[in-house]
Amino acid sequence: MIDLSSYELVWPVDLFVAEASRIAPLGRRDWVSRAEWLLTEAFQGSSACSDFESLPSTAPKSDDPWGAVADPWSQAPVLTQQMWLRELIGRAHEIREFAEPRPYWPHRNGQLAPTAPSDPVSVRLGFARLAMELHGNGYLAEHFGEECVDVDEQLPDPAEVLEQRLGVGQLWPLKPKDWDEDTFFGLVEVFHDLVSRPRDRTFHSWNGCGWHHREFHVGPARVLYRWRVNRLLAGAGVQYRLADEGEDQGRLVAVTDDARADLVHRALAVEDPDIKQRTTHAIALYRSRGASIEEKRSAVIVLAGILEERRDLIRSELGKPDDGALFVIANKFEIRHRDASQQEDYDPAFLDWIFWWYLATVELTTTLLSRQQAEGSRV
Repeated sequence: MIDLSSYELVWPVDLFVAEASRIAPLGRRDWVSRAEWLLTEAFQGSSACSDFESLPSTAPKSDDPWGAVADPWSQAPVLTQQMWLRELIGRAHEIREFAEPRPYWPHRNGQLAPTAPSDPVSVRLGFARLAMELHGNGYLAEHFGEECVDVDEQLPDPAEVLEQRLGVGQLWPLKPKDWDEDTFFGLVEVFHDLVSRPRDRTFHSWNGCGWHHREFHVGPARVLYRWRVNRLLAGAGVQYRLADEGEDQGRLVAVTDDARADLVHRALAVEDPDIKQRTTHAIALYRSRGASIEEKRSAVIVLAGILEERRDLIRSELGKPDDGALFVIANKFEIRHRDASQQEDYDPAFLDWIFWWYLATVELTTTLLSRQQAEGSRV
């Protein structure tokens, strides 16, 4: 059994399991190099990769007629690299997550004050370090290119790549102390769209050329990027995060509590493509950074429309006239209609309440429909 006590993950555990599970059954000659690269990336330090490298790639042959593989000096089976990786995947949720070191003596005793994580310059420096780390690991090679001593070609100018996306020049090399808030947040979103994870790399030793990366995939790269950036922003108390799903995936949205974030996830887990598209659009309208009153009102109107279509379902579950209570607010207040009979003098915070209420009801009706369909299929 593997001793996990010295291992610390610097990746989300589910992402590590997903990427490792792609490697284990490959049966390709280069699977070992892919595994070594993954272990180098996903774990703090070199312990996991070193342990993997120390194992034989295949077990020695045995004289046992039943095919048992054993160490010639003991009865214990020989642990191979593939067996080790499979066990690591199966026990990944037991591995502790890497945490920043606890305060050191001068900090604990007030001799040195650690930099406040909420300091704007500190946050931007942290993001710049993250971007450069990803750049060094080949995550920007698809857009920025990668130098090789054997290839004489003009690589893309990173400053031009960023300017084409953001409309701001001279952003590369990164100079976080020069950024204003809009530039910083813009770069956070731009790099989300630029990263792609190389699943393999080769070392070019000639003239100190270095590592070359290949087989790029945007999915795992963006999952990792959002996870890393959101941890950075949350640690600094920034009230925005990159959306993990929906129409606004990879864009900064207002932070909500865990219960509401879970509600968004459940509401988007709907099979009907039309309902999914409309719900996704409503969520994107509502939680966009700096969403206006009109955008929030439009989001509520979209959800009210879905509920109107499901009125018969609501009536059958709640009973008439209780179903009408859902629509009184949307119809009597200045939300769905604009005329003299509408109540328009209300606090904008009211829209936040009605949005989450309607979204929860949409999710509830989706659950009820799924239940009805399941019961109908059993009849």
